[in-house]
Amino acid sequence: MARVKRGNVARKRRKKVLKLAKGFRGSHSKLFRIANQQVMKALRNAYRDRRRRKRDFRRLWIARINAAARLNGTTYSRLIGDLKKTDIQINRKMLAQMAVLDPGSFTKVVAQATGQ
Repeated sequence: MARVKRGNVARKRRKKVLKLAKGFRGSHSKLFRIANQQVMKALRNAYRDRRRRKRDFRRLWIARINAAARLNGTTYSRLIGDLKKTDIQINRKMLAQMAVLDPGSFTKVVAQATGQ
């Protein structure tokens, strides 16, 4: 059977992996075998965390809305229920931004929703 020399293909593959490993510490960015493992792990984490980011931001928005709602004499769940009943369609991201940057308008939205 003929011998297969992988010169060009192997070099391209290794260079691609080492390029992805740029910025890793120590041998994680210098030695191919170690870099390859770290790159695979990094890509796996990146894939998972692209989905997790959406959950994390939603949790943050809910925590901010809840804190601001409690300052206005209600809770998060009551506020969201009242917003749905009064057909005020504003998403959690916008509510959280209002709670942080413009508490006055947030208070007005709460008053509108709760009917005060």
